[in-house]
Amino acid sequence: MSDTHDTHADCGCDGGDETEPPAAVDGGAETPEDAATDGGTVAESPAGTEGDFEPVDVFEGSEMDLRPGADSCYKCTSCDTSCPVAEVDDDFPGPKFQGPEQWRLKRKEDTEIDDSITGCSNCMRCDGACPSDVPLSQMHNTARGEYVDNQMDKLSREYLRNRILANYGTLAAVGSKVPRLTNAIMGNSLVQKVNEKVLGITAERDFPEFADQTFRSWWKERGGPKVESEDNRIAYFHGDYANYNTVEVAKALVRVYEAFGYEILVPDQRCSGTPMFANGMLDDARRSAAVNVENLGDAIEQGYDVVASCTSCSMALRQEYPELFDFEGTETVAANTYDALEYLLINENVIDPLSEVDAEDHDIPDFAYHAPCHSRNQGLDRQAVELFRHLDGVDVEDVGDSCSGISGTYGWKEEKYDYSMEIGEEMFEHMEHAEGETGMTECPTCSMQMEHGTGYEIDHPLQVLEAALVDTDVTV
Repeated sequence: MSDTHDTHADCGCDGGDETEPPAAVDGGAETPEDAATDGGTVAESPAGTEGDFEPVDVFEGSEMDLRPGADSCYKCTSCDTSCPVAEVDDDFPGPKFQGPEQWRLKRKEDTEIDDSITGCSNCMRCDGACPSDVPLSQMHNTARGEYVDNQMDKLSREYLRNRILANYGTLAAVGSKVPRLTNAIMGNSLVQKVNEKVLGITAERDFPEFADQTFRSWWKERGGPKVESEDNRIAYFHGDYANYNTVEVAKALVRVYEAFGYEILVPDQRCSGTPMFANGMLDDARRSAAVNVENLGDAIEQGYDVVASCTSCSMALRQEYPELFDFEGTETVAANTYDALEYLLINENVIDPLSEVDAEDHDIPDFAYHAPCHSRNQGLDRQAVELFRHLDGVDVEDVGDSCSGISGTYGWKEEKYDYSMEIGEEMFEHMEHAEGETGMTECPTCSMQMEHGTGYEIDHPLQVLEAALVDTDVTV
């Protein structure tokens, strides 16, 4: 076991040169040019004078200016080509229009955002597709937030529905107190039809069941950590879904990390903000982020590294917090946050003990693996497939680089459901042709979509590691 923890760049799976997290909106001495993506010299105003062009502040009172990043766009349309929504929705103009075109052409007297911004699923694939590093998702998130704040009817069904979906953790905290009753009510087909009619939440999907016991309740009941270590410490960011629904994933993380000798802290936390970003609820996201940054920052000061089992959560902490929020500590949290599997591969020899296991002796099946979009954005899309090649008797087949289609809350919206299934069709087809009849992914909503489209049971890579390394007599 290693005594020191290397940087993200040491992982070997980040997909390119290491870059610093984007600068904060109002992070002290940094200038607006520091905050924007470096794209060359800022263009002159159309009339040639400084006063003719002033970009609209996304956050009131901020000095943020994304126009330099917009000026880096040379209209190659790589982002549009990579966009899964633009491929199936003829009314969606694509990320180039939603991002650099609107930012570049913004005038003080023209502050309206096109309402098509709500059609973006926030998969963030456009970020990875752009050869000029235009901060596309940052532009989309800020524009969507401005649209919701200033233009969306707060009494509309769409706003109410989006607010409910964005704040799933708030409702889950209530529903999980009586999980069996909640599951019975939300699983009732009549209730689902009413939800669709009244709120616009699709009735085509089964509502995810709440676990009998939340992860945090289980953690408290077991008495917290079972391992103490001065050198190997992680602060676990479990997120809402692993706490309320897929508790077995959170338990698997605890058991795997403790098997490797890690002391685990489970700090107080709120939703990462991912569904809030996707629905333009930036005030809600900011409140959650403030709690998370404070508590995770305290843990980092005590020598803990932050580890997340959901790739959308790690994406929010690593990229979206520094891009969207100006309070102190976002960059520290971003620099010390890791995906759970990534962190193990950086710091531990996982391959040798895994190579000693015969999967057939422990009923570990073959898998069809889907890399979530937010995993790809972090350069982590191959790590699970490459790791489990060392597990004898198991075939893990990558089912391709397409989006699953659900994109968090996107596929739960009545008017987006058919689009989400059309986007996911390529993944479904590849899964059905794979040897394995069990799916694997790190993202909870991708897991929902995979199960919904194929009927397969879906596991998290941590659950596979638990079955191979913890439930056996292998010494790690």
